[in-house]
Amino acid sequence: MAESMLDLTLDGPALTAALVDFPSVSGEEKDLADAIETALRALPHLTVERYGNNVVARTDLGRSERVILAGHIDTVPIAGNVPSRLDADGLLWGCGTSDMKSGVAVQLRIAATVPEPNRDLTFVFYDQEEVAAHLNGLGRIADAHPDWLKGDFAILLEGSNGEVEGGCQGTLRVFLHLEGERAHSARSWMGSNAIHAAAPVLARLAAYEPRRPVIDGLEYHEGLNAVRIEGGVANNVIPDACTVVVNYRYAPDLGQEEALAHVREVFADCGVAEFTVDDHSGAAMPGLSHPAAKAFMDAVGGVARPKFGWTDVARFGPLGVPAVNYGPGDPVLAHKRDEHVKVERITHCEDRLRSWLTA
Repeated sequence: MAESMLDLTLDGPALTAALVDFPSVSGEEKDLADAIETALRALPHLTVERYGNNVVARTDLGRSERVILAGHIDTVPIAGNVPSRLDADGLLWGCGTSDMKSGVAVQLRIAATVPEPNRDLTFVFYDQEEVAAHLNGLGRIADAHPDWLKGDFAILLEGSNGEVEGGCQGTLRVFLHLEGERAHSARSWMGSNAIHAAAPVLARLAAYEPRRPVIDGLEYHEGLNAVRIEGGVANNVIPDACTVVVNYRYAPDLGQEEALAHVREVFADCGVAEFTVDDHSGAAMPGLSHPAAKAFMDAVGGVARPKFGWTDVARFGPLGVPAVNYGPGDPVLAHKRDEHVKVERITHCEDRLRSWLTA
């Protein structure tokens, strides 16, 4: 496989099939990264950098704006769905078709066929998106080479059904620890029930009214919810500890410190003995008011939607780069054994991006 090449003269659907037939499960992306690097280095209008199994290519035409097109090259483990298969209904089947080798194919097609774009371009192909966050190639590039990710606007070609999804929500997970005193359940008055102590927390969550802020014309719907509760010692013991796990999905007008402060405030008088942050990933602004984003929306058409959930667009936020999700894949099909993509969506996304970048 190390000797395999990528033919960037293939059309988008055929190039997607070639990428799918090039296995690259998380942690095993080297051969595909090698092939992408080789193919891009053959294009004289690009400067190519390599960091691990991450490949970054740039134009340097002195344009007034720089746009980043980013996509991960890894997939979840193959489930008997490689090699790819194209059926008579225009569906391309295989591992990674939607998540997100169809988006990577669009990136490669733009890199190969738009040598003089109206905006300077940075193409980012990164590894290990499907595994632990600390391994994520885009995050590692941001840490080691933040200058490679400088830009005015970024597009993550993650599957969005060919529609623009602006920014993304932040996600904060906290553990709320409640304390009590153990006792025999036959003599419960001798103790203090920590599970009962969680009642104010649950009541506060049940009564909580989430914000629905409008940002760049997109209405984000927040959520603050209990996602797990843990407590109990034995069926005849009054428990002395209980933990409520709460997830806060917040809009991109809040920074991480603001989001954390808000959650602390919500539960400030609920008798929480210990407040522990388990996981926190910040939100990303959609940036649709930026001139490049406006021109992008004019070119791709349709109506932008808010992104409900977290994606790697959030990694551009700390770099001051507004970002959107726009790719041909269907996010509902990601990671499924019957994963597939409509080939017309691949062509549609490529055509819309080319129109925007050559107008």
